[in-house]
This record gives sequence, C-alpha cells and structure tokens, in this order.
Amino acid sequence: MKKSVIVILIVIVAAILGLYWYGKPKAGPITYGVTFSVPDAQSLGLDWKQAYAATLTDLNVKLIRIPVYWDEVENSEGQYNFGDIDYMVNLAEQNHAQVILGIGKRLPRWPECHEPDWAGKLSADAQQTAQLSYMETVVNRYLDNSAVSTWQVENEPFLASFGPCPLLDENFFATEIATVKKLDPSRPILVTDSGELDWWIKASKYGDEFGTTFYRYVYSDVLKRYWTNFYFAPFVYNIKAGIMKLAHPGKPVQIAELEAEPWTTAGITSTPIDQQFGTMSLDHFKTITRLAAQTGFSPQILWGVEWWYWMKTTQGHPEFWNAAKELIK
Repeated sequence: MKKSVIVILIVIVAAILGLYWYGKPKAGPITYGVTFSVPDAQSLGLDWKQAYAATLTDLNVKLIRIPVYWDEVENSEGQYNFGDIDYMVNLAEQNHAQVILGIGKRLPRWPECHEPDWAGKLSADAQQTAQLSYMETVVNRYLDNSAVSTWQVENEPFLASFGPCPLLDENFFATEIATVKKLDPSRPILVTDSGELDWWIKASKYGDEFGTTFYRYVYSDVLKRYWTNFYFAPFVYNIKAGIMKLAHPGKPVQIAELEAEPWTTAGITSTPIDQQFGTMSLDHFKTITRLAAQTGFSPQILWGVEWWYWMKTTQGHPEFWNAAKELIK
C-alpha cells in the first residue's frame, strides 16, 4: 500500500473518531420520558384517561410528549375543543411532570399528517393561514402553564419518505418556527428528524433543540420483510451529532422517539402477540434501551407506553410496563 494511501486512511479514521467524540455528550444520567397519544390509546380499546394517569403515577414519568393534533382540537373551522389536552397538561402539572407540546400539521403517529378534513379542502395559502391560527391558539392557551417546558414544531418535517404527507414547504416551516418563537421567546423549540433515514443537515438548522429517532427492529418496504437494523449502531448517531454540531455548536441532541413497541404492518390489534414479539420482545426492549443509552443523548423519549399498558391490562403481559418502570426509576 502506498504511503499516500495510508496517510489518507489515517486522516479519514481520525476525522471519524473526532466527529464521534465531538458528537458524544459528556457522561451523565439519562432522563427518560414517553410520548402519549390519545387516538393511539383509543385504537387499542383503552380508557385513555386511566392509561394516562397510570403513566404519571405508576410509571412516575416526569417528562411527557403530547401531540396536539390539529384535527382533534379544531375539527370544525374556528371551533376549538381543548378538553383532552387541558386534562393531560393539568394532570402533568399536578404530578410535577414536564410537557413537550407538539404542534403543527405533521405530528407523531400514523398517518403522520393530521390536518382536519375542512382544512384539506382549502387552497395551499389558505390552509397555511388556518394552520398558523391553530398553532397560535395552542401556544397562547398554554403560554402561562408551568408544566409546558418545550414546543415541538412538526414531527420529522424533512422526512418525505414516510406517511401520506405533502412535500415540506421549508419557507412555511421557518414561518411556523418564527411564529412560535415570537409568541413565546422563553421556551425552547424542538425540531426532530429521522435517525435512520436522514443526516439532520436541514432539520438541525431550525429550533433550539434537536431530536432524533432510534429504531432497530423494523419492517423494510424495499425488502418486504422485518429485519434488525444493525447498521445504525450507537456511534453512528454520535457521528451524525458531531457533523451537526460543526454547524451548530452547543445545540443539545435528544432521542425524541426511542422504539419500544412492535413495528407492525397491520396494526397492533390485528397482529398476533407472537408476531409482535418478533420486533419487540422483552429482550429487544432491553437491548434497544441499552444501545440508545450508549449514545449519551438525554432526554430519551420512549415510544409505546400505550402498548405497554394494553399488554399489561388486557393481554396478561406486564413485563414491558415493569421494565419501563424500572428504566424510568
């Protein structure tokens, strides 16, 4: 091997190691939270208020991400119903938990984009105006609530390959960020992106904090089968964070969506339990949370609390709820 090639290889390895160490936070305790979706809990046939209360009291979660779905709170134009969100935010406050409120058209859980039917019939400009009005209404409603710690604007907005969503209008996304920041200059804005399907270059330009996904047991539309994602080891996420921090030094990175429920193609209730264990057994749960911890990112928001509660209360499998309880403790 020529000396010049060896030098190049050494430089490449040194650069990769440098990005890894630059992107890896200093060692410290990890804060764990959860995402709670009312429609997802309802799709499992749960009493969602009971499941949510247990999340705060039995699991003792102190960080919870709540999507404020546009089609749920403004089902009819100009007529808002914040009953469910009020209940969740107030109960979080009573239990001394912090809340990340997700706002925008694209928010966690399928079908990803959650605009009301009436808004879908508007022109693009009119829909954007209506969306900003909904977002402003949400921010102003919870502006003085001490439980709300962070605003998340959209969810993985630059991920064009997942969900029946239109391509992102980046100029409008920047307007969304600016609108929220103008209404509430004090709270940070969280912007998220896929940890497996993107390099965070565009998404990391926006907001005050950055959140990634962390998935390992997935279904591939290309391969048409389930598989274990070995390629994205923890150090890959740290390298991505290192690249991101070259442009945005000091921007904190968290795991906003840590896989902790089965990945199904037919839906949870239509998938036999033994098939669900194919992508989320107790061993899988322990493995993925152990690997995610190796990134050092904090907080880490677990995905699947509704499923854990469903497994515990209706399927005779409390082990996931108990494992999460121990992890959070």
